[in-house]
Amino acid sequence: MTTTSPSDVRPDPPHSPAASDDGSLAEFGYRQELHRSLGRYASFAAGFSFISVLTTVFQFFAFGYAFGGPVFFWAWPVVLVGQLLVAACFAELAARYPISGAIYQWSSRLSTPSFGWFAGWIMVIGQIVVVAAAALALQMVLPAIWSGFQLVGTDPSPVSPDGAANAALLGVILLVLTTLVNVVDNRVMSVINRVGVTAEIIGAVLIVVLLLTHSERTPGITFHTTGAAQSGLFGALAVGSFTAAYVMIGFDSAGEMSEETHNPRRTAPRTILTALGAAGLLGGLIVLGGLLAAPSLTDGHLGVDGLSYVLTSSLGDGVGKALLADVVIAIAVATLAIQTAACRMLFSMARDGQLPFSARLARVNPRTGMPSAPALVVGVLAAALLLLNFASPDAFLAIGTTCIVMLYLAYAMVTGPLLVRRLRGGFPSSGTESSGTESPGTDETGAPLFSLGRWGVPVNALALLYGLLMTVNLAWPRAAVYDPAGGHWYFQWFTVLFLLVSVGAGALYRWRSAQRAHSAEKPAPALPEPIR
Repeated sequence: MTTTSPSDVRPDPPHSPAASDDGSLAEFGYRQELHRSLGRYASFAAGFSFISVLTTVFQFFAFGYAFGGPVFFWAWPVVLVGQLLVAACFAELAARYPISGAIYQWSSRLSTPSFGWFAGWIMVIGQIVVVAAAALALQMVLPAIWSGFQLVGTDPSPVSPDGAANAALLGVILLVLTTLVNVVDNRVMSVINRVGVTAEIIGAVLIVVLLLTHSERTPGITFHTTGAAQSGLFGALAVGSFTAAYVMIGFDSAGEMSEETHNPRRTAPRTILTALGAAGLLGGLIVLGGLLAAPSLTDGHLGVDGLSYVLTSSLGDGVGKALLADVVIAIAVATLAIQTAACRMLFSMARDGQLPFSARLARVNPRTGMPSAPALVVGVLAAALLLLNFASPDAFLAIGTTCIVMLYLAYAMVTGPLLVRRLRGGFPSSGTESSGTESPGTDETGAPLFSLGRWGVPVNALALLYGLLMTVNLAWPRAAVYDPAGGHWYFQWFTVLFLLVSVGAGALYRWRSAQRAHSAEKPAPALPEPIR
């Protein structure tokens, strides 16, 4: 990994936002280029808006119910506990390595630069796919608010050809707007994030209260598999867990924004855990409320139209559509936050010279404090992925599941090396100990760094085991899930193929880069002596 030498680090101006902070970047050999202007709530908003409980629950509720029936609710607490284990490990790392490109940086420093590069490569591709998947969520909400938002055809269902094409069109429009914001200024981005997250939390609480006060049945219904497309309790929970797995990712974004956060060693660990905890609690209550308040569990609407159907049917058009408008805000802010996280990953890897066109991707506008080129790259690639929706409605699920698998695998490429480091005694059991890493044992306030202490090994081991099992569960090529109509083998195997192609492309790039570096090191061939 090539970084700026600490001796080359230029101090920030005396009155700059970074100058009054902890100066941790200099310890890692980097110069402060991103503007350090985010406080605790903005850091929380970065993680919460990536998770975006309203976006993801509304997007995948219908899928979870269709394949799991009411019992799919119980996959929620299982996934929440599993992801909290992962988040606890990430909180420790965020305190010790407060650097943009968190997954890439953490994995590289815990294992080898090459292994860490692949973790970052897989993560950034996964983030780009998540951006596309989040933008597609508009189709689940906008046509339900007003039929005029159905710009293509007449059928708004995302699994219909009309709905899939319209979802792609709406998604491209949203990506144009989020890309523009990601170029403008990080303060503008932060304000939009904070306002959006506040509106989302208020809306989520209102939805929970209204759904629970309009219950049609008791919570006992959650023990039924009625209407599940998967036979047996295990099958229903395994596929039903896709909803929770898709919702509870991205909490590491608080770590991604460390270089723009005040007191990151203290702030990021807390906001990683609180963002996931808040989203997990609200999301679980919304799922439960939707099951209890649905007019019917057997008329087919819940497995196709999802929560939009429950809100407009149970609460009336006026209240239901007002709450759906809040969901639209959540979707827009989520797409923005995910794109921002992907930009920081690209920037971090390019800063180390680890990507094609690194010099351009690592350039930060000194006025805005934003890396503009990564925003354009992420926006264009995510929009290109949306074009798959024009090919087939099945692309909606393929894109959504693929992004989850990529992120889960990247997470495991951090928790795995971290566990190995713990078992070898190379990671501190207490925040006050020195581990031979680049960071001190205290945060900016002098308090010990966040640490799991004696629980580090068991929590880490369970986090890794959970992540690997969920990765296999999500990527398993179930024909009934990925190719229900039959005849599209490439959708059934889409996630596995996409992962193999991504890893293969990364390996090819690494090999060619090594070849070029080796050629550059060879001495020039000696010229023959002139004939006399």
